[in-house]
Amino acid sequence: MSNPKDWKIYLGSRKPHGGISRLPAPPAWRPHRAPIGIERDLIGAKEPPGRGASLERARTFHATSTIIEMVNAALYLRRPLLVTGKAGSGKSSLVEAVAYELRLGTPLRWAVTSRSTLRDALYQYDAIGRLQDDPKGAAAPALPRDAAEKKAALKAKADSVGRFVTLGPLGTALLPTGRPRALLIDEIDKSDIDLPNDLLNVFEEGEFEIPELRRIGTDLDVEVMTSDPGQTHAVVHGGRVRCHEFPFMVLTSNGEREFPAPFLRRCLRLEMPNPTGNRPEDDNKDGKRLRAIVELHFKGRDLEKAETVIKDFIDVAVTKGRDVATDQLLNAVYFILQPHEKPDEERKRVLEQLMRELVDVRP
Repeated sequence: MSNPKDWKIYLGSRKPHGGISRLPAPPAWRPHRAPIGIERDLIGAKEPPGRGASLERARTFHATSTIIEMVNAALYLRRPLLVTGKAGSGKSSLVEAVAYELRLGTPLRWAVTSRSTLRDALYQYDAIGRLQDDPKGAAAPALPRDAAEKKAALKAKADSVGRFVTLGPLGTALLPTGRPRALLIDEIDKSDIDLPNDLLNVFEEGEFEIPELRRIGTDLDVEVMTSDPGQTHAVVHGGRVRCHEFPFMVLTSNGEREFPAPFLRRCLRLEMPNPTGNRPEDDNKDGKRLRAIVELHFKGRDLEKAETVIKDFIDVAVTKGRDVATDQLLNAVYFILQPHEKPDEERKRVLEQLMRELVDVRP
């Protein structure tokens, strides 16, 4: 459990706790909490995020003091965290680690491509599917005779539209919940040039409209589909989605492009320490962080058999500065620890390939 006298809520302890309840009110210039009456419970908030590999990444993420400080700053200030770093440095695993420790439920994911649009991330409306499902119902209904009939007709129409609305990962993350949702926006630098600017208003206001619902009525509650694996439906009031707690958003970038200043102003920035790097900020003197990561992944295993491989990798990565990734070392250690007999020549050839540089700069 976190120390109530410590400002940090995320501790990097890899142990779930309820410290998120100490999160103070947002700054006056950030989105304020929506009315309590429309807050919904966070399904699965007390359970670990995801299963299998996702859960394993959350439990074995090694956070440095820099990572811990910037995560907490993003939580306090309700700002997205733009994480830049080399492939294999753990950028996308960060959101799983934070969601696991702070019990934020299964993280939502938006994998960005050059064709991604803000609309797709917020919601999709299947107008063709609605027309095919109920061609008569989609047409203009007869005029109601009184206020009660009018209200019932509007509600029926809104429900008919709502059945074909699906909130995207960003839209789902902005639903009013009792604690922040965790959202990964992966590889934002692959996006179309306009997408970062398209995100500005959503990042600033923490809300968006669904015009297909809002034009029907501003006081109607309509059930729609979500992208949440823990809860497939949610109620949208008046065609507007407004967060109760601003989501914990991690945007990853491989540093392949520059972002506009207005976008950067709305984000906090973190240069992910490189587990295979040798800079002071990588917190990896003599391969210390690499060893810690290996020990976390192979907890309880005797690593003596893999010691030579670990030392060789540290020499290649840290001392010589070769372009290699952490998971290459993990793969090599896993291969070595298997009980099967391996002829020396075969073992040598496989290890050479497993620890081959990502970018071959040799002539």
